[in-house]
Amino acid sequence: MDNQRPGTSQADVEHLQKMLAESGYSRKAIRLFIEKPHMGTIPDADHVSEMTGTCGDTMSVCLKVQDGVIRDLKYQVLGCPGAVASAMAAVELIKGKTIEEARSLNDGDIFRLLEEIPAQKHHCIQLAVKTLKKALDEYARKSD
Repeated sequence: MDNQRPGTSQADVEHLQKMLAESGYSRKAIRLFIEKPHMGTIPDADHVSEMTGTCGDTMSVCLKVQDGVIRDLKYQVLGCPGAVASAMAAVELIKGKTIEEARSLNDGDIFRLLEEIPAQKHHCIQLAVKTLKKALDEYARKSD
């Protein structure tokens, strides 16, 4: 995993990977958490929505839509590795899809992509899906 954070040594990354693996995260989930490939904001987003889960984790999602297709999507996540990995997985599954296709995303889709996260983190997957669906619903109402 080459995309490590600036100022983070390879030994630190390897230690973090080991801790996460021992906690029940798959290699795919660990990679998404460490690399955070879809984390950030979109300056000219068509819509931004936010949601806080019962655990206190907060997600914000930025949508860029063109001709009914999600052209770009980024999450900002204040939360645990499960929340970050779930949000990053959601983007991988729906970027480039139509809004209707994105609406069909469910918890099982994200879990299958992540392969494994600890059972006590499954609510993170639900938060990623709920935040996305909230954004899609708000965008649709705004666009009507």
